Amino acid sequence: MENTKGRGALKWALSIGIIIVLNLFFWVAIETVYPEPDYTNFCVQEQVNREFTDETSCVAAGGQWNEFSGPKTPTEPEQTGWCNPDFTCAQAYNDAHKNYTRNIFVTLIVLGALSLGAGFALQASSAVSAGLSYGGVLSFVIASIRYWGEAGDIIRLVIVAIALVILIGIGIRKFKD
Repeated sequence: MENTKGRGALKWALSIGIIIVLNLFFWVAIETVYPEPDYTNFCVQEQVNREFTDETSCVAAGGQWNEFSGPKTPTEPEQTGWCNPDFTCAQAYNDAHKNYTRNIFVTLIVLGALSLGAGFALQASSAVSAGLSYGGVLSFVIASIRYWGEAGDIIRLVIVAIALVILIGIGIRKFKD
C-alpha cells in the first residue's frame, strides 16, 4: 500500500525546491549575462585623494562645490566651502543603476510570466506545475521589490494593474466553477 501522506510531503518539497532553485537560476543567469554596474567603474578610487579648496578646481575635476552657510572657522578662514569630488561620476553611476534595475525588473517579469505559463501548461506533474507557477509568482514579487523604489507612482500603478488583470484572467480561464 502506498503512503499518500508521505507522497504529498515529497510533492510539496519538490515544489518548494523548484520555486527556490528557479529564482536562484534567474538571479545567477542575470548576473552572469548582465552584471550590475560597479561604482568603482564610474568613480575611480585613487590611492591618494586630492583636496579641493576652491570652487574652480572642484568643478573642473567633475566635483560639486558646496558653499559654507554658517560662520567660517578661525582655523581656516580662507575656506569658503567643500567639494564633493565624486558628484559627476556618482550621477553617471546612479543613472546606469536606475537603467539596470528597470531592465532587471522587465527581465524578471518576463521570466516569471513564462514560468507561470509553463506551470499552467504543464499537466504531467502537479508538483512541477506548482513549483513553476509559484516560482513565477515569486519572480514577480522579487522584481517588484527590487524596482519599487525606482519606479514612479504611475509605473507602480501600471505594474499592479497589469499583474491583477493577468492573475484574474488566468483564474477565470483555469478555475471556472
